[in-house]
Amino acid sequence: KIGIYPEEALLAALARQLNVPLRWVEHRLEHVQATTHGRGQVCDVEAAVTADGEVTALRMQIVADLGAYPLAPGLPDLTTAMAIGVYKIPTVDLEAICVYTNTTPVAAYRGAGRPEAAYYIERLMDLVAAELGLDPAEGRRRNFIPPDAFPYKTPTGLTYDSGEYDRALTKALTLSRYEQLRAEQAARRATGDRMLLGIGIACYVEMCGFGPYESAQIRVEPSGTVTVTTGISPHGQGTATTFAQIVADQIGADFERIVIKHSDTAITPMGIGTMGSRSLAVGGAALVRAATKVREKARQIAAAMLEASVADIELHEGRYRVRGVPDRALTLTEIARRAYSNKLPPDLDPGLEAVDYFRPPDLIYPFGAHVAVVEVDRETGHVRIREYYSVDDCGPRISPLIVTGQVHGGLAQGIAQALLEEVVYDANGQLLSGTLMDYALPRADFFPPFTVDKTETPTPLNPLGVKGIGEAATIGSTPAIANAVIDALAPFGVRHLDIPLRSEKIWRAIHGR
Repeated sequence: KIGIYPEEALLAALARQLNVPLRWVEHRLEHVQATTHGRGQVCDVEAAVTADGEVTALRMQIVADLGAYPLAPGLPDLTTAMAIGVYKIPTVDLEAICVYTNTTPVAAYRGAGRPEAAYYIERLMDLVAAELGLDPAEGRRRNFIPPDAFPYKTPTGLTYDSGEYDRALTKALTLSRYEQLRAEQAARRATGDRMLLGIGIACYVEMCGFGPYESAQIRVEPSGTVTVTTGISPHGQGTATTFAQIVADQIGADFERIVIKHSDTAITPMGIGTMGSRSLAVGGAALVRAATKVREKARQIAAAMLEASVADIELHEGRYRVRGVPDRALTLTEIARRAYSNKLPPDLDPGLEAVDYFRPPDLIYPFGAHVAVVEVDRETGHVRIREYYSVDDCGPRISPLIVTGQVHGGLAQGIAQALLEEVVYDANGQLLSGTLMDYALPRADFFPPFTVDKTETPTPLNPLGVKGIGEAATIGSTPAIANAVIDALAPFGVRHLDIPLRSEKIWRAIHGR
């Protein structure tokens, strides 16, 4: 993946030196103490806002905990880079101060700097709306970067590739029946209902698709079996399924006869790996480039076999056919058999394979809008998530089921950060949350059924038009939940509480303690 722990390198070296199999075993406390932690920021935020709700300037001062060793000191830079979120804020004053502490180092955790930025700006937008008496959705709409402004140069130096932020928000509000929720909230507040209804909105944008390049190799065997090797190194994301779908579509291969190989540097082309939501956007783009070469050679071979012009050969529903004469067609297996024979035209080399690389010209920026609906028990402070709506835009979806799975996992992590998870140390740096008795993790029954939908805004920066999805839901969900809980507490004059929003903290806020 990205980093490596010393024990991993040491274990390999010892196994080689001693010529015996070895394994590394650690208990939970050792693991929590030794493996990197995430987030670890405190931020002060100020904004200049006009009377009609337009945010004209933003100031942030971030203090970022690096832990005892600087394993990822660049993470706060990602936070400041994404500070304006989806809004056309022309002027920014951003400062990130990194500090060493006698704690475990902080490094990348799903989202890596971008969830922090989304949390800060989305909490700010709710505070602005509350100050001016605006609906949170309307306050956001007054500040969105409009669709015709893309590519959009942000004041932090980034160039957003494409986006339709209001469209995603509108869809999320429609799905959630937002106006009905507000009416229900008003009615329940009027009757003094014990369960406080809160509705939270969050709109996010994130950066992904990091370079500098990625690789792919496609080899069609004489039997028609297709072997794909990739520099991407998936570890559970379902990338192999998505890559097989792309290859089947691009060269007319049988999906069931496509073999994806990865993670073995002895056989794969030079690559960068899986991180930063780059697998499909960068690795998939390299795959398309290699597939294009294979398809073009297959068309040339098919033209010779069918005694037609190459320009007249088209790939249609898995068969290479003469345009306008659908009965004259060949399968990829038939073409591959000819590619490894002595019957090729003299101007064609034997074989049917290609290697290619893709170097992304810039980063890409998926986005979305989330609506969270919570109920807070005014007597205990307990938060129950009643409904959750996630509209995410990652461009065209190659494998919708895998995208949904990524969104579900991201939501679970982001929601847990908002309500439960916290690494706690005492004043001397002693870890107090080193076991699952002390560190609160959600269970499956903690979450409601998620309502997941999409908008589709392609990027012009890769041949598939796709954007990453692996971290997006984590980025949008934490502020959505936080905004929902604070919205539920509005009748008590609560404007802000720091996350995680556990029951005791909420109870104290309700009762003024």
